[in-house]
Amino acid sequence: MSSTAAVRRLRIVIGEPGPDGHDEGARILARALRDAGHEVVYTGLYSTPEQVVETAIQEDAHLIGLSVPPGEHLGLFRRLIELLAERDASDIVVFGGGTIPDEDIPVLEELGVAKVFGPGATPGEITGWLAEHCADEA
Repeated sequence: MSSTAAVRRLRIVIGEPGPDGHDEGARILARALRDAGHEVVYTGLYSTPEQVVETAIQEDAHLIGLSVPPGEHLGLFRRLIELLAERDASDIVVFGGGTIPDEDIPVLEELGVAKVFGPGATPGEITGWLAEHCADEA
């Protein structure tokens, strides 16, 4: 898809699972996605993968974005992907970010995570990726 494709309004659920209690990145991303014209539901701090998936299904979301705490990424993404499969909702695109070691990114991609953003990724990079890769999802 070319980067000149029209950006469509996407429904995106942003989740902040895990025990760390830092949601600044998720809140900034949610705001940037709204500013880019997307419909965003932020599930809040300490959301479980079950809550995130349930919200995504209820909201008929196109995407789920997870902001994961250090060391929790493999388990949280794995559980989220499993739950989507169990609920026959594997068509919901999953992306996310956090402090994730480079060697774990291929593992996450193998699980079905469409894109992993590391520390320092800007909201513009993320909205640009959505515009380029997800415009046809809506």
